Amino acid sequence: MSAEEAKKTGSTKKSRKAKRRRRRKILLIIEIIVLVILLFALFVMLKFGKIDFQDVGQTIENPISEESKITLKGYTNIAFFGLDNRSNGNYSSGLSDVVMICSINNDTKEIRIVSVYRDTLADVDGNGKIRKCNYAYAKGGATGAINMLNRNLDMDIHDFVAVDFNAVAEAIDAVGGIDLEITDDEIDPGPTHPGINEYIDEVVKVTGREGGHLTAGPQHVNGVQATAYCRLRYTSSMDFGRAARQRIVLQKLFEKVKQANLIELNNFVDATFDDISTSYTAAELIALASAVKEYSLADTAGYPFTKTTGEPSKTIGAAVIPCTVESNVKQLYQYLFNETDHECSPTVKEISESIIKLTGKTEEDAAAYDPAFEDASGTTVR
Repeated sequence: MSAEEAKKTGSTKKSRKAKRRRRRKILLIIEIIVLVILLFALFVMLKFGKIDFQDVGQTIENPISEESKITLKGYTNIAFFGLDNRSNGNYSSGLSDVVMICSINNDTKEIRIVSVYRDTLADVDGNGKIRKCNYAYAKGGATGAINMLNRNLDMDIHDFVAVDFNAVAEAIDAVGGIDLEITDDEIDPGPTHPGINEYIDEVVKVTGREGGHLTAGPQHVNGVQATAYCRLRYTSSMDFGRAARQRIVLQKLFEKVKQANLIELNNFVDATFDDISTSYTAAELIALASAVKEYSLADTAGYPFTKTTGEPSKTIGAAVIPCTVESNVKQLYQYLFNETDHECSPTVKEISESIIKLTGKTEEDAAAYDPAFEDASGTTVR
């Protein structure tokens, strides 16, 4: 073999070795990428495996106009339930102390949240039984409660998120607490009613978490204190005030989560996901969570907008009476969807007439309740 041939042969061997090395590097890179993907998938499975997933099955919807159907297609509406499940430890039943509708504008990503007062009169089972709306979850679980909202409000809700008694405390602690302003009325609502510090003591016993008593004024609160704030109802604004406090805490929590970094979000997931039940799959939750920075909380309100209180029967007890259901559903459509001329479904009209017949209350009987913190006389509490 000549020197020139030997040189060519050596050059060919080096070229083959170089190609093999490049192939090995490419394979190594591919293996690393696959490993990262597998680790991420495992991470997601571990995180979302904590959540109690529930299939709500077939939900009902009222027959509404084509115009309203088109309107609803532009929004994602989700039911949110807060459960006091200390007695049964699960999400299948129990009274829903918190009933909210979270409505997301699919184009603008703006969110509006409506608290449905838990003592609001409603057709709870589709058989004409008028009871307080929080009875629906106790009777039919998440599916029954979703159907109650759809039936009474002309909504198109198919998914839900439910949290238990510990979830608020753990979520608030996970984001480092929130800032609240506590009023004198919340510290001492009167000699016969518990104030916020009594509620703090109760939450400490239930959750085993650290609390600490509060005084009136602006302050930074932890999870137990925020949970007690959400549960406080015996101020002059009664349950309307409690629902507004829940919305305040939810708004503060939303703002903190939006500003959180990856480590803080991981801590938030670790702290809260074993206290959540939902109809959303892991993939759907990831899609929602990935866009959290795009969302903005535009406003919150309480439902019914025009209302009074009373005791329509001994069986029902003290309740919130919509004045009227039909009028309030029209207001709800304007508030959530900017639809000013919603034609209520025959179902809503029938429920509205049933409640008028039961209570004798019409639009003229609505009291001067502010959507946030006013008592029945219209005196501003907060």
